[in-house]
Amino acid sequence: MFDFIIRGGHVYDGTENPWTKTDVGIKNGVIRKIGTLRNENTTTEIDAKGLAVSPGFIDTHVHSDLLCTKPEIHHIKVLQGVTTELFGQDGISVAPVSEETKPLWQKQLKGLNGDIGDWPWNSIDEYLQFLEDSDITGNATYLVPHGAVRTLVMGFDGRHATQEEMEQMQLLVEEGMKQGAVGVSSGLVYPPNVFSNKEELIAICKGAAKYDGCFVVHIRNESNHSLEALDEVIDVARQSGVRLHVSHFKVAGKTNRDKFEKALEKMDEGRNEGIEITFDQYPYTAGSTVFHAILPPWMHSGGTSALLEKLKELEIRGKIKQEFKNNEDYENWVLTCGWENILITAVSTEKNRWAEGKNMNEVAELLEAADPADAAFDLLIEENAGITMVIHWGDEEDVIYGMRHPLQIVGSDGIFGGKPHPRLYGTYPRVLGRYVREKQALTLEQALRKMTGAPAQLLRLKDRGFIREGYAADIVVFDPNIVKDQSTYENPLEKPVGIKYVLVNGQLAVKEGKYTGTTAGKVLRQENSYASKVYL
Repeated sequence: MFDFIIRGGHVYDGTENPWTKTDVGIKNGVIRKIGTLRNENTTTEIDAKGLAVSPGFIDTHVHSDLLCTKPEIHHIKVLQGVTTELFGQDGISVAPVSEETKPLWQKQLKGLNGDIGDWPWNSIDEYLQFLEDSDITGNATYLVPHGAVRTLVMGFDGRHATQEEMEQMQLLVEEGMKQGAVGVSSGLVYPPNVFSNKEELIAICKGAAKYDGCFVVHIRNESNHSLEALDEVIDVARQSGVRLHVSHFKVAGKTNRDKFEKALEKMDEGRNEGIEITFDQYPYTAGSTVFHAILPPWMHSGGTSALLEKLKELEIRGKIKQEFKNNEDYENWVLTCGWENILITAVSTEKNRWAEGKNMNEVAELLEAADPADAAFDLLIEENAGITMVIHWGDEEDVIYGMRHPLQIVGSDGIFGGKPHPRLYGTYPRVLGRYVREKQALTLEQALRKMTGAPAQLLRLKDRGFIREGYAADIVVFDPNIVKDQSTYENPLEKPVGIKYVLVNGQLAVKEGKYTGTTAGKVLRQENSYASKVYL
């Protein structure tokens, strides 16, 4: 007797093999039998005739680290078919912390990860245990965040680390890996990671490489100096032995479009050299991050409180305005994309809720500010920097070009709150609807490998990402003829259509396109991923 039998669907196993019309039998959270099961009994039958049956989607770039504990908010991920997520992104996440650094990170991350009150953890082990004790809709994996480790060793100091400090950071990364992380992350445009040099990155990556972890990185520049930034992290992988995964790969700004193909060539060259390199990409021509990322790096020394105090000084405001106009040495979104392409997506207070969904020219006009820069400074101060933004940066032709590359993996980079980037609600159905069915940029087999088998390989998950006997029953059943996203920049909270059923660890999380309330997610620690599995 099976718990579920999915009958008569087109089964895509996650390898890019052509579909097979067969049945899938599930018991005790595990795929027990793949084949003709017409004479077998089951508690629940899912008629998948005419539907696609796929492994659960694995999102390799998310910011659900806190709000995954709020199923009433977070369930939008399973409604897209996402059954596993990778937390700890961009080097800025919730563990490890100390009693001294915890308040800094709670303030720093409020706009990015949300607010669930006080954090009852310090170590990565304690954070993962907190998730294990919580009701979560999907599975969680974790990266050791560079910034959290750096802050434990040297605070938010805007300087390079000493040799001794780098050694301490490496040991902290190793400790996090032993506690269950699958790699280390950094975001080289965010404080305090922005103050690191290549030697520091090599040190932390050696800590991850020792345990076959990956290095997931938002490179130092994704526009004018993107090729140099990519060279940096490829050399870090070369010298440390770590596996390299580039976050939300793009080249921003129309004047930089020629760099896109060159960047992909650099990754291919690294692969040919023997460095394991992959990248993730969301299917949109706009990005999203914290609003204070528009400021030059020197503004972030000392943390958020110091930043807000500096913004009150007229002399500093004048200096920043000049840098907005001509400084190409950092990721200058204002210079690269323009104020008209920077939209406010979420603020922290009701007072400024009106700004959500408006670009900075519109915000400046409504505030009767002298220019958008002054409006930005005032808004940051009023909201204690708890603001997120969308930046329109590129062309769909480049998105498709990157999407077709064999090293590409689908990732959403979804951020909750306010009027979010539509990728939070639409990434996976958008790939399946717009780019597979409508534009035929990928075959369905190719797209599903990029959502399942490829990310499982990146994370070294031993029983996820494929439909195989003995594997965990994370499964999506969808209609390839109608699946699509409905989320837009104007109306970003529209749910997708066409995702019929989603099972997480053999429990039904989505039934006929609706969330069931099930919270069957597990924490997938690295040690568990590598453990030998015996299914009875």
